[in-house]
Amino acid sequence: MNQANPLLADDVLPAFSQILPEHVEPAIDALLADYRDDIAALTAPDAPRDFATVMLTQERLEQRLSRAWAPVGHLHSVADSDALRQVYGPAEEKLTEHSIELGQNRELYAAVQALADAPDFAQLPRPERALVEHSLRDFTLSGVALDEPARSRYRDIGVELSKLSTEFSNAVLDATEAWQEHVTDERDLAGIPESGRAVLRQYAEDQKLAGYLVTLKQPSVQAVLGYADNRGLRERVYWAYQTRASDQGPNAGKFDNSERIEKIMALRHESAQLIGFRNAAEESLATKMAGSPTEVMEFLHDLAARAKPVAQQELATLRDFARDELKLDNLEPWDVGYVSEKLRQRQYALDEEQLKPYFPLPAVIDGLFALTSKLYGITLAARDDVDVWNPDVRFYDVRDADGRVFAGAYIDLYARNGKRGGAWMDVCRARFDDGEQRQLPVAFLTCNFPPPTGGKPALLTHDDVLTLFHEFGHGLHHLLTEIALPSIGGIDGVEWDAVELPSQFMENFGWNREALDLFARHYETGERLPDELFERMLAARHFQAGLFLVRQLEFALFDFTLHLEYDPAQGARTMSVLDEVRKQVAVLYPPAWQRFPHAFSHVFAGGYAAGYYSYLWAELLSADAFGTFEEQAEKSGSVIDRATGDRFRREVLSVGASRPALESFIAFRGRKPEPEALLRSHGLA
Repeated sequence: MNQANPLLADDVLPAFSQILPEHVEPAIDALLADYRDDIAALTAPDAPRDFATVMLTQERLEQRLSRAWAPVGHLHSVADSDALRQVYGPAEEKLTEHSIELGQNRELYAAVQALADAPDFAQLPRPERALVEHSLRDFTLSGVALDEPARSRYRDIGVELSKLSTEFSNAVLDATEAWQEHVTDERDLAGIPESGRAVLRQYAEDQKLAGYLVTLKQPSVQAVLGYADNRGLRERVYWAYQTRASDQGPNAGKFDNSERIEKIMALRHESAQLIGFRNAAEESLATKMAGSPTEVMEFLHDLAARAKPVAQQELATLRDFARDELKLDNLEPWDVGYVSEKLRQRQYALDEEQLKPYFPLPAVIDGLFALTSKLYGITLAARDDVDVWNPDVRFYDVRDADGRVFAGAYIDLYARNGKRGGAWMDVCRARFDDGEQRQLPVAFLTCNFPPPTGGKPALLTHDDVLTLFHEFGHGLHHLLTEIALPSIGGIDGVEWDAVELPSQFMENFGWNREALDLFARHYETGERLPDELFERMLAARHFQAGLFLVRQLEFALFDFTLHLEYDPAQGARTMSVLDEVRKQVAVLYPPAWQRFPHAFSHVFAGGYAAGYYSYLWAELLSADAFGTFEEQAEKSGSVIDRATGDRFRREVLSVGASRPALESFIAFRGRKPEPEALLRSHGLA
């Protein structure tokens, strides 16, 4: 291979500054060619049929490919450009086609099946058996049993879905960046706190404009919809944001995802039926904890029955307050965030702006690291000799209690142009040790917080703090794995409705006084978060919990129903399904022109198709797991208990998918999860 291509270099970490769009195609072509040759050798009649030959060879090949593709995929998300897009899409299509071809390789399937049929299979270590079992399941889900023309059709569908997913994501990013409103009169921003105006001022300066620039980046949307007295501005931002990439709004039809959604749904349904499922929802559950669509729907509808009456009362209170105190006779969706913030201030004397000075981002990071050190005995040490894609990115070595470096993490926290919105953790390198090579796990941790402005550090809302803790929880799941087989180590292979357990678990510490004391100090005075302010935070924790929960249920039921009830004769019925779901669970109805599905990247461009319910399912697990720490605190006075943390690390974080997630939960908690834990976490028990 040509080592001049940085994507083909066998480096410990990617050389981001050297990666150019023109490197992508030759690297992927070379790696796929080698991959196919090695698989042909592996499946030759005279090749050994043992675990090292059959399974470790595949893991090794997959890691060579991942070392090249992971940085490319990451750059596509955080430093997008036209040149990168032109090579990313075709390369992704080749990778998808390769993956499906591999999954339909009957000689390879037979080699793996031979391992499972061998007399000594039961004596293999549990992780090795799990890898074989997962592999056989994945062959089935890739259509290995299909004959022509179904085999080729299944492969073509996979490639087309990959292309549509990328196009969907690109359209959302383009639509987000296509709208802005230049504000020159500061009076139009009345109500927005200085921290929010500073962000809008910085956006204007970035484009060499005077005044302020309102955009659809998350910090801007939050500032306007939560605080702007200017109702017209709130409406315009809501209108632009809630119609992104659709047939409505200020850029109607320009980036429209409507046709893509129709195609995605039709292809997912056809693909599922080709491999023996009735619909894409059933297929989705083949890799999840939930046993059937009925179980999922009953779970969601039971939650809705409990949450909707609470949400209705909360909305009535909000309407009364809007009418009596703010003279808003008609509460519109673009008023909800603004009125809610005013009501929260009235009920709890709590304003996010009061909290933000106590959450300067550098201190929050330090506190998060201190917390994980106390829980798990690990430390994170910054390095400045690592090649990164943006000057704001930081890299950290992760050291165990004995000082040994066992992992690494890139942390990229600020919103900017060319960067996909939201927050996520992704894999840069997986843990792998096959005797020939030893690769340490490395994570990408990405958020979109407001950057520092005016000489001040970035100041986070408490919700931002929870987001950071959430993504870091995913990171710990990946970094602390002790499974050296990448396909079942860390987050890989874990049931999708359990993969949010470690992330949502970490959010609980963001509400704990002991944990907050590690970092919640005023950025100017060093004063710790006052007790009376903390008490008001706790009192407001479940403010509008019902409204929040029915909104999450709306997302989850829309996603699952759309996939469960898809009928080729009728098409996706995207907006009509959404309307039906809203009649079941919603208490506040948006305007007819609202098009939230068209930017619902989790479902149409991410891994949550027929799986968005996983957030609520895993929240039950995480709330119940955190109960162990709370019970320990009743005995010792400290919720940050090292012995309990070590047990959580050992039984949940370290085992990956080497055993079912339910077994891991029971091994830690000592029993099955109790549904009441989820209701308690929302204050609805």
